[in-house]
Amino acid sequence: MVASRIFGTDGVRGVANRELTPELAFRVGRATAAVLAGQIDRNRPIVVGRDTRLSGTMLEAALVAGIASTGRDALAVGVVPTPGVAHLTIASGAAAGVMISASHNPIEDNGIKIFGADGFKLDDAREEDIERAVGHDSAAPRPTHSAVGIVRTAHELVERYVAALVASGEDLSSLTLVVDCAYGAAYDVAPRALERLGARVETLHAQDDGSRINVACGSTDLRSVVDRVRALRAERPAAHVLGVAFDGDADRALFVDETGDVKTGDHVMLMLGREKKRRGELPDDTVVGTVMSNVGLERALQAEGITLARAAVGDRYVLEMLRASGATFGGEQSGHVIDLSRNTTGDGPATAIAVASLVARERTTLHELSAALHVAPQILVNVRTARRDVLEHVDVRDTIARAERELSPSGRILVRASGTEPLIRVMIEGDERRQIETLAHGVADVIERVAQ
Repeated sequence: MVASRIFGTDGVRGVANRELTPELAFRVGRATAAVLAGQIDRNRPIVVGRDTRLSGTMLEAALVAGIASTGRDALAVGVVPTPGVAHLTIASGAAAGVMISASHNPIEDNGIKIFGADGFKLDDAREEDIERAVGHDSAAPRPTHSAVGIVRTAHELVERYVAALVASGEDLSSLTLVVDCAYGAAYDVAPRALERLGARVETLHAQDDGSRINVACGSTDLRSVVDRVRALRAERPAAHVLGVAFDGDADRALFVDETGDVKTGDHVMLMLGREKKRRGELPDDTVVGTVMSNVGLERALQAEGITLARAAVGDRYVLEMLRASGATFGGEQSGHVIDLSRNTTGDGPATAIAVASLVARERTTLHELSAALHVAPQILVNVRTARRDVLEHVDVRDTIARAERELSPSGRILVRASGTEPLIRVMIEGDERRQIETLAHGVADVIERVAQ
């Protein structure tokens, strides 16, 4: 049996070669193929992609070996954004897709995300099936002779994803884009697609260098993009410049407007949601955000006749609400934006192309397009601890209750355990920044004390 649950809120994740070992990756590969064996034609392969992390090739080798050991073929497409795996799974008629990445996490981490044949991440029930199969490895098939699976290198398939990105965009020849690829999975794909659409592209951190993935760059650190956008504007005041930054696996994107202001997923949901409503492409006039979405987004959408529905934090919960409600567009403040008319998961390069295309088509600026969103003060404080039980401690609950009373009626507090890191996150939103800073740090201090 499996000693503990290996799937978290976004697949399997841990420190590579310590928690996420090659042995575990091999068993996950076998289990995934075995679970699919009774459901999907054996002749349909499994697509496997990865980001640039140093541990990626090690885990890829183990995982595809596990798949092949059950008699299922694997297509190793190499470095590709997570949304590229989702797209290629559908485009190639694969039985499933697997992405080896830890997204925005530190270099030493890695992860395994699994997509079904429909391009959607697996639901809890299917993950539980795979987890049980990991714990009963002897039950998985071990064919011999000509029945063993074959691992094929298929890097050329990535071009299908690039072509789909280009097909989704418009003429960007009026724009200069500063593109920060975070030394991650988008380092080649995103600049290539944007250049094909005519944009003048300046890249930052756009090398296949897993030793620096997410380090002082990308969507987790926008300083480089801000500085370069401002420098370009100073050099060429008439240039139409905007910046975009991806995380390690490029399922999210954040933006910088021509003034150097950062634009989050909330701004993107406003701009693209409003445009979709005008085009009649927003079912039920609804955008799905999360409990972290700023109240300023809710107010700006209301002014456009659009409802903001709030899901739990995590792109999987946004996706669950989209599919359950019939809505097709939503996302997170962090830059995960899901547009089911384009892909089945958060797609950073597609989001960048959609935003840039809107700016170019409207012949305006990113600053102007997002100006209707007046961001209410919001603070997020992280407490590093693996103890989720602290949230049930009486001192923590009483402190949160006092903060809620003080914030009422215009503010709100959200305290939750991270689904991907050993953190307790304290978010407070309100009209007075000094007040919310004091309350947030007060709650964080109590959590830290209790967790010791």
